[in-house]
Amino acid sequence: MAGVKFDHVWKRFGDFVALNDLNLEIEDKEFLVLVGPSGCGKTTALRCLAGLEEVTDGSVMIGDTIVNDIAPKDRDIAMVFQSYALYPHMTVFDNMAFGLKLRKVPKEKIKEKVQQAAEILGIEHLLKRGVARNWAKIKT
Repeated sequence: MAGVKFDHVWKRFGDFVALNDLNLEIEDKEFLVLVGPSGCGKTTALRCLAGLEEVTDGSVMIGDTIVNDIAPKDRDIAMVFQSYALYPHMTVFDNMAFGLKLRKVPKEKIKEKVQQAAEILGIEHLLKRGVARNWAKIKT
């Protein structure tokens, strides 16, 4: 385990500011809970830490290393959300593609986007795997 530091971190989505000069230091082995109303930036901060969102300004550090430009799969970070939405009868690919299918994104674009996300996360080898066999472990 290592400490985590957000040093003047900003995250903008166009004109919308999701993180406004976040400064937070979590010591090695320290336990921290992020609490706040919906939309205050809790998930955005965690997504920036995991590398799932690019920091607009500032630095995110794990230990003594600035990780802004380190791929998510190389950060050794895992996130589990309070409410997950996996469909046990679908493959990993189908679960990842589901939202895009609902939006009627063309099949080739879905395949491209899911593959790209899987590569970022380092899970390409899991795309054909069904999630049902691990459902009992996930639910407990």
